[in-house]
Amino acid sequence: MSEQEQEQTDKQKYEFRKVIEELKGYDGSGTQLVSIYVPEDKLVSDVVAHVTQEHSEASNIKSKDTRTNVQDALTSIKDRLRYYDTHPPKNGTVLFSGAVDAGGGQTDMVTEVLDSPPEPIQSFRYHCDSHFLTEPLENMLADSGLFGLIVLDRREANVGWLKGKRVEPVKSASSLVPGKQRKGGQSAQRFARLRLEAIDNFYQEVAGMANDLFVSRRHELDGVLVGGPSPTKDEFLDGDYLHHELQDSVLGKFDVAYTDESGLYDLVDAASEVLAEREMLEDKQAMEQFFKELHDGNEATYGFEPTRENLIMGAVDQLLISEDLRQDVVTYTCENGHDEREMLDRRKSTPDHECSRCGATVDADEAEREDAIDHLMDIADQRGTETLFISTDFEKGDQLLSAFGGVAGLLRYSTGV
Repeated sequence: MSEQEQEQTDKQKYEFRKVIEELKGYDGSGTQLVSIYVPEDKLVSDVVAHVTQEHSEASNIKSKDTRTNVQDALTSIKDRLRYYDTHPPKNGTVLFSGAVDAGGGQTDMVTEVLDSPPEPIQSFRYHCDSHFLTEPLENMLADSGLFGLIVLDRREANVGWLKGKRVEPVKSASSLVPGKQRKGGQSAQRFARLRLEAIDNFYQEVAGMANDLFVSRRHELDGVLVGGPSPTKDEFLDGDYLHHELQDSVLGKFDVAYTDESGLYDLVDAASEVLAEREMLEDKQAMEQFFKELHDGNEATYGFEPTRENLIMGAVDQLLISEDLRQDVVTYTCENGHDEREMLDRRKSTPDHECSRCGATVDADEAEREDAIDHLMDIADQRGTETLFISTDFEKGDQLLSAFGGVAGLLRYSTGV
């Protein structure tokens, strides 16, 4: 994936995450919030037929309010489905609709459509509850990465992928390695030689499966994990059976009892610490560089306004934003044309503002308000600046949010701002 494609993916994930957080905050009275997951290969006409059937069956709901709300939600979803041709877009689509609690006994109708999620939707799913079903999307966003998986012993082997949190078994093989007990008439020496040859042939077969699957995507791979009992996995890796680029990508070898498809899942569990460390590696490297520049150099900036100014100048090489930043930026323009901005918690209402330069008052309803991350990323896109979202699951990542306002940047050159 190119740097530009990665940035687009990161931005899409942020937009998805923002919508998911909003959806999770909604409550419905009774089972009247509808969530529909549609895979890419599902015919839209089949989905429309399903929604039509659900609309008809909803007429049996005893509560008039719930019945009306469910049918209104299904009608809204059906209207949205008309925008598609025969199939939904790549990776599928997810539709949410329902009457949510607006306080004071009032409800608001909410409808959201999320096209082309980060990972393919695996199966059609219709869900009606007092909350929207967001967990499948959250799982797609919680983890990223592509890892090759190999589990083997001297009897069998399985090879597959770890894509995000999803394990995909792909290839398997059974060996012809004879047991340790030799057949009658064979000398111990000849039997041992034949057995070693069979083991070597099997390791070559397993490596061939892995090479065929992984080598073509080696530039996308975040690493290869190998599991099995000792000494099998050790012999396999020490024998350099894998393609040399895959061999260099091996993150570790792990003790796994089973080598069928379930062994692939066991391998992922056994490697959980390594995977977590790998996932945050880029974040940690960026924050190490930020702190180095902060203390020993001049090519770092932090805080919303200084970082924004450096972005506008084109001086920011890498924009660092905390994944947990939940702020809006409010822009006030007074009657004398002075622009001033402040960061505000997303949940708080916009206050009136007194211009620090001329004292003029700007009413809250005259201010412009937008998501702070969207605001910064738009500038970054225009200036060719890479954006990196930093996890708070390690010390320096948490400090970005708690001590530096959740926004920082590594500079191309010192600006003094």
